[in-house]
Amino acid sequence: MSDKPWDGRFSQKTDKIVEAFTSSIMVDKRLYAHDIEGSIAHSRMLANVSIITGEEASLIEKGLLKIEKDIESGKFEYDDSLEDIHMHIESRLAKDIGKVALKLHTARSRNDQVALDVRMYLRDEVNKIISGLIELRKVIIDLCAKNTDTIMPGYTHLQKAQPVLFSHHLMAYYEMFLRDTERMRDCFKRINVMPLGSAALAGTTYPIDRNYTAKLLGFPKVTANSMDSVADRDFIIEFISSAAICMVHFSRFSEDLIIWSSYEFGFIELPDAFATGSSIMPQKKNPDVCELVRGKSGRIFGDLISMLTIMKSLPLSYNRDMQEDKIAMFDAVDTLTACIEVYTRMLPELKINKEVMLKASSSGFLNATDLADYLTIKGMPFREAHSCAGKAVAFALKKGKELHELSLDEIKTFSNLFSDDVFEVLTPASMINRRKSSGGTATGNVLAAIKKAKKDIAKEA
Repeated sequence: MSDKPWDGRFSQKTDKIVEAFTSSIMVDKRLYAHDIEGSIAHSRMLANVSIITGEEASLIEKGLLKIEKDIESGKFEYDDSLEDIHMHIESRLAKDIGKVALKLHTARSRNDQVALDVRMYLRDEVNKIISGLIELRKVIIDLCAKNTDTIMPGYTHLQKAQPVLFSHHLMAYYEMFLRDTERMRDCFKRINVMPLGSAALAGTTYPIDRNYTAKLLGFPKVTANSMDSVADRDFIIEFISSAAICMVHFSRFSEDLIIWSSYEFGFIELPDAFATGSSIMPQKKNPDVCELVRGKSGRIFGDLISMLTIMKSLPLSYNRDMQEDKIAMFDAVDTLTACIEVYTRMLPELKINKEVMLKASSSGFLNATDLADYLTIKGMPFREAHSCAGKAVAFALKKGKELHELSLDEIKTFSNLFSDDVFEVLTPASMINRRKSSGGTATGNVLAAIKKAKKDIAKEA
């Protein structure tokens, strides 16, 4: 085999600096198993349509499997002059089995070969991510089930707003990660299409059977246009976009956990195994895991921008710019997978400070809306009731009291519609359980949501 597969056209050897600059082997070598699996399927197809013999296909397959074992055992040597994992395997195969190896590339280009490898790799990783998100959602459900009576302040603008169940707050993140799971499943449909057989860009003159190859590799269908097949990286962009949205959810969750674990809030305590200390301040327990997850969202956002920028101006069909796609793809896969795993391990170990949360729910006039609702139910227009409740809050502030700490006589100065039963609606438990509207924080609603989530996950698993 010649030094380069294109040597016939060139009169000069490739400069060493160009070899190093164009080499992607240290990035794409992790595609070796998918490259070998795709090559075995391709050789079987070539034999099936009599382009090569069955004996030749068998020899190629044995050679490829031996290379796979050498790579996995660390015996395989890499060289920048061979650029990528495809050329490394092809070159080694030729050394091991001779000229028969040169027939493997019949009816195939590196353009459709790499498109296949990337789709096979991403198909496997997305399935793992979906499984990881399911496990994460199970953990959230279990944490919710243990805290169906835990009351905490709900916030808007990071200001106390109304009391909610802690489990209701967590179920909001369950819904986010459910949507992430659904996005990944939908993205998988576009990944799981086989491009092999498109060759460089125009298809091939050989009588190949693309559907046979697709069946061997577990693809439900083949790509429809040979140019699009080698030029398409939409499926990578879509995956990273879905990963970026998922990381937004992780980042928001991290922010809540960081705030809740602060000394000022004290709603939760992070497990020691998932926190770090300070090199100078002995008292510190830092939420570094949550902070890193929050920070890593920026990496995946960058991966998305990188892919969009790489692809935005490329003329059809394949261009070498697309070699850079794997850097962003691998980073997004690795980063998201790590975040899913660390949160799945950490969340069950959280210590929930129920008393602190309840105490925080009983101050800050979280019952002001309920005071207005009380008057509305008694017949006062809501806007008038809102004003009346606001005046009561201003009065209570001057007195240094909460609304429920005012006397009936004091409350009645704002409206004669108030009576003794007003205090019953101002407790955190009452405020929560009166919010029975669909999706609201009432205990019955949350229990029903947890039950439904468990049933849904059982179907997914």
